[in-house]
Amino acid sequence: MNFFLIPIIILSVIILISAVFIVKQQTAAIIETFGRYSNVRQSGLQFKIPLVQRIAGKLSLKIQQLDVIIETKTLDDVFVRLKVSVQYKVIKDKVYDAFYKLDYPHDQITSYVFDVVRAEVPKMKLDDVFVKKDDIAIAVKAELNDAMVDYGYDIIKTLVTDIDPDAQVKEAMNRINASEREKIAAQFEGDAQRILIVEKAKAEAESKRLQGQGIADQRREIARGLEESVEVLNRVGINSQEASALIVVTQHYDTLQSLGEETNSNLILLPNAPQAGSNMLNDMVASFTASNQIGEAMKNQSKKKDNE
Repeated sequence: MNFFLIPIIILSVIILISAVFIVKQQTAAIIETFGRYSNVRQSGLQFKIPLVQRIAGKLSLKIQQLDVIIETKTLDDVFVRLKVSVQYKVIKDKVYDAFYKLDYPHDQITSYVFDVVRAEVPKMKLDDVFVKKDDIAIAVKAELNDAMVDYGYDIIKTLVTDIDPDAQVKEAMNRINASEREKIAAQFEGDAQRILIVEKAKAEAESKRLQGQGIADQRREIARGLEESVEVLNRVGINSQEASALIVVTQHYDTLQSLGEETNSNLILLPNAPQAGSNMLNDMVASFTASNQIGEAMKNQSKKKDNE
């Protein structure tokens, strides 16, 4: 008798276990009775009638993401690949529509994304695609919301996460960018050289001005010194012509002395005409005579002062 009860007990336990099920958080379970939709069960411990009801399927209520890659052509005939990321979720109150109206929601969403992107991008140039990628994302979201809400799906956000032109186009864009930067660099370099030249010219002009001023001051002082020397010589009875000759001879010997002080100098002063040698000798004799006369005159003047 007990042997007949054991199978019954085991069967009863199996039936009881099959009547209990657990639905995870942010998940919805669809219950069917004899193959017909019955209800939707939310998260927690749930019960169903064994052998009569079954779990037809479960849908996640979490936000999901679908990445769609589209290749299309721009207004300036450039082929470009766009990556559009669609974030969506099942509407909690429309689990029935999401489960029964669409077999492959990913394919449906992908088709709408392709349709919108290939309608919007051919209206734009390549540069505008980069600038207005948010406009493309907004257009995709609006189109998907209108189409998918009836199927129980809510489009949270759409993002154009990548824009990838053809490799040759990218290389050409890089060359254009590099050329523009080289042009700007050349302009800056030219401006710098121009400023350097202008400043150098200003410095040279200032140097020439100061040099000229120095030469003028030097000549002024030389003239003043010569004037004072002539006045001194005039006081001792030497006229202006003799004084000038004496000053010239003195400057000549000063020049020779300064040249002789230079140990590394190899400068040699030679007459530049055949008769210059005799003229030089006569000038030197005359200068020595004049020097002696000046000396005698200065001695006489000194004695005269002492007598007075």
